Amino acid sequence: MRARPAAGGGRRVDVVPGRLTRWLDNFTARHGPPLQTMRGYEMRLEAPDGAVAELHAPPGAPLAGDPESFLAAAVAPRPLGLLLARKSAVAVGYAIGDDLRESKVDRSYVQSRTAAGGWSQQRFARRRGNQAKAAAGGAADIAVRLLLPRARELTTLVTGGDRAAVDAILADRRLAPLLELRAERFLDVPEPRQTVLEAALPEARAITIVIHDPAPES
Repeated sequence: MRARPAAGGGRRVDVVPGRLTRWLDNFTARHGPPLQTMRGYEMRLEAPDGAVAELHAPPGAPLAGDPESFLAAAVAPRPLGLLLARKSAVAVGYAIGDDLRESKVDRSYVQSRTAAGGWSQQRFARRRGNQAKAAAGGAADIAVRLLLPRARELTTLVTGGDRAAVDAILADRRLAPLLELRAERFLDVPEPRQTVLEAALPEARAITIVIHDPAPES
């Protein structure tokens, strides 16, 4: 749980569901029992010493009307899809909570070296473009087989890797039902492999928390 600067100020940390209770206990121990309020998909904690924590619901979580419902929904196991793509590799997974029920990892050949100028470079660009298009089509086929039959039960689709590669896959018209489920969260992952897919699942379910420290005493 590495904290990093948050847009608009404060520090951002992503907490996996299994560690949320411990994080809340630590926040209370450091800053005192906080006042809990709700604002849409966000729960706000205001501590006696001036510290503030804004907890944002993970992808696929329903709107909660009170803090207890928010926390229960944040850690609840839900059906979700994962689509990771980078370069010529793709990983697709179907999970319920932290249980990866089904997955497929594939790699296609796409040239990466630049060629000489002139007609050779143009032929190289066309050939590489055709290879990339074929790779995206193959990845879309995997998503069609693995995720599309489950589109009605999925609560969200979390993507990651290279945004252009993911966009090219989801441009396939067959995947329109999945595109509607795509979460704003985009995971920064290396070239997809099975281990990368498994490690991405907790991150896909993490609760994003923005922390504002108390003002220093004058």
